[in-house]
Amino acid sequence: MSKKRNIFEEVGEAQTAPAAPVTGVIDRAHKGARGAIRIWLMVLFALVVVMIAVGGLTRLTDSGLSITEWKPLTGALPPMNAADWQAEFELYRAIPEYQLQNAGMSLSEFKVIYWWEWGHRQLGRFIGLVWALPFLFFWLTKRIPTGWTGKLLLLGGLGGLQGAIGWWMVSSGLREGMLDVASYRLATHLGLAFVILGFLAWYVFQLGRTEADLMQARRGKEAKLFSLSTGLMHFTFVQILIGALVAGIDAGRAYPDWPLMAGGFLPPEPFELQPLWRNFFEDDGLVQFMHRMAGYLLFVFGIIVWLRGRKSANAGTRFAFNAVFAMLIVQMVIGIVTVIYSAPWQIAIVHQFGAVVLWVLILRARFLSHYPLAQSVRGPV
Repeated sequence: MSKKRNIFEEVGEAQTAPAAPVTGVIDRAHKGARGAIRIWLMVLFALVVVMIAVGGLTRLTDSGLSITEWKPLTGALPPMNAADWQAEFELYRAIPEYQLQNAGMSLSEFKVIYWWEWGHRQLGRFIGLVWALPFLFFWLTKRIPTGWTGKLLLLGGLGGLQGAIGWWMVSSGLREGMLDVASYRLATHLGLAFVILGFLAWYVFQLGRTEADLMQARRGKEAKLFSLSTGLMHFTFVQILIGALVAGIDAGRAYPDWPLMAGGFLPPEPFELQPLWRNFFEDDGLVQFMHRMAGYLLFVFGIIVWLRGRKSANAGTRFAFNAVFAMLIVQMVIGIVTVIYSAPWQIAIVHQFGAVVLWVLILRARFLSHYPLAQSVRGPV
């Protein structure tokens, strides 16, 4: 039983009870299987990076139209015998890409591009399973932290949408007169992949720290730096989309001189297509010009953000923005080399991977401007 207290008793005479650990209460209320879910999302993150690379190689090897049907379930099985292979080959021979570009291709040559596209689709199915099975396990065992069910469902929904957009993209290349998929659909497909990658990275960053730590860190948010890094993130995303337009029409191979284009600042006849809007998606010279100019502007804006990041009082945040600026320089150099050598697939895929690295580094710097790491006088804790 608790001891009765005199109402006239001095406050100082009372024995002070030990304070309840507030952070422990917060963490217990939100914890769930944070560590296991973080590892799961890291695996998904790695698979999406591989998916982006495989998708890029599928495009660079002109393999994306080798499978002309969308069969989410039965399409998981490749041709099992000679008759099946011949049937698939006949379907490919009926589309414009074969008739206008690859006429005379042998069955063995067809198998090479078929396996690229089949592998790309299989990887998508595998990623779907890697999302679905652990999600069901964490959900059924009630191990998902408070507030995270919707976030994890969002990832699954975006993954399913990505599969549908993938077929929407491929179907555009099967129409009469088309040799490749529509570049704006390719940009949509790649853009969504980077959105998914961004969510995964952000969630991994959040799960790497306790809820109490994040709540405390948010008090030290550097609002101006967060705003600038958000702008840099959006600008980089636009540049990635323009890069997809370049890849979609092989514009990177059109003008292998730098800094000029065919001896001039503007490419020759940049607006000859009708109607006018088609030039911004289909004219190889204008699309490459747009990518170059956006790259220059992005680099200048990156310098501005970096200079602001250097003024951060937090050493971890400063390092994050230094890493962004370093990668921005590397990516720009790789882009120039890609142009000069007419975008061979070996260099082009490195340029695409560089975009992934830059994207994640920007997200990391943005995260740290919003949730600075705790640090002592000697530096980050």
